[in-house]
Amino acid sequence: MLRIIAISAAALLVAGLAVLTFISRSSGDDDFAQCRAGQVAGGALGGPFELVNGDGQTVTDEDVITGPSLIYFGYTFCPDVCPLDVSRNAEAIEILEENGQTVTPVFITVDPARDTTEVVGDFADAMHPRMIGLTGSDAQVAAASKAYRTYYKAHPPVDGEYLVDHSTFSYLVTPEHGFVDFFRRDLTPAQLAEKLSCYVDRI
Repeated sequence: MLRIIAISAAALLVAGLAVLTFISRSSGDDDFAQCRAGQVAGGALGGPFELVNGDGQTVTDEDVITGPSLIYFGYTFCPDVCPLDVSRNAEAIEILEENGQTVTPVFITVDPARDTTEVVGDFADAMHPRMIGLTGSDAQVAAASKAYRTYYKAHPPVDGEYLVDHSTFSYLVTPEHGFVDFFRRDLTPAQLAEKLSCYVDRI
């Protein structure tokens, strides 16, 4: 068990470094400079994707990202990390709603074999009434993951069960700007809401 945890931690560290490597520093004007904490994120992440929503409909990024959206890659069978992260995102978005700001929470599975359209739909509905759950074929999920430079890898099954290592960032994207910034999982709902609010005010 300790070996699995160590491997998972190492994989997540590598994934984090990969994301940071691919985020470019913006030169020139930055509409969101006041919202950033030192590091300037750029537009190196994100891009088009085609996935399937909880109703079984094939959708593109243009169908999903119609306003400020907070995207998280995970899987519904995740025993601890994903439920906590997705719940944190939902709580942050509820705080924003109380302040009259709207951000759409989006959940993209990295385990399409088990996360069917019905499963991701039910998971999203349970987390937040406006959350969009997305799955797809292995190729569709891999393409979306690649666009956001996320990492995921399934462990070999044991008695039919398996875990999936994956990166744990949440990504703020908008139709106008594409990728805006990413957020680590150590932020509280209130801290995340504060950061998101700063960006939403300037969109």
